[in-house]
Amino acid sequence: MKDIEQRIEAIELRNKKVEADKAWETSAARKILIAVLTYFVVVLFFFAAGLSKPLINSIVPTLGFVLSTFSLPFFRKLWVKNNL
Repeated sequence: MKDIEQRIEAIELRNKKVEADKAWETSAARKILIAVLTYFVVVLFFFAAGLSKPLINSIVPTLGFVLSTFSLPFFRKLWVKNNL
């Protein structure tokens, strides 16, 4: 009986971890963090490439990336609907 209880506890712990991972994947905090990190990487690249106004010009590719990530859930729903 104790073995069954331990297995149930292990399953419940795993389920909580999976739920937390799913929540992180769809969270606004994750999207904001990705946008900020993307901006800084693009700024560094623009500085290294010697391009003009890297702080301002880095906004465009960052916004493109952010917009693409916001559209992904819509396309995912379409894909799932058509492939199930």
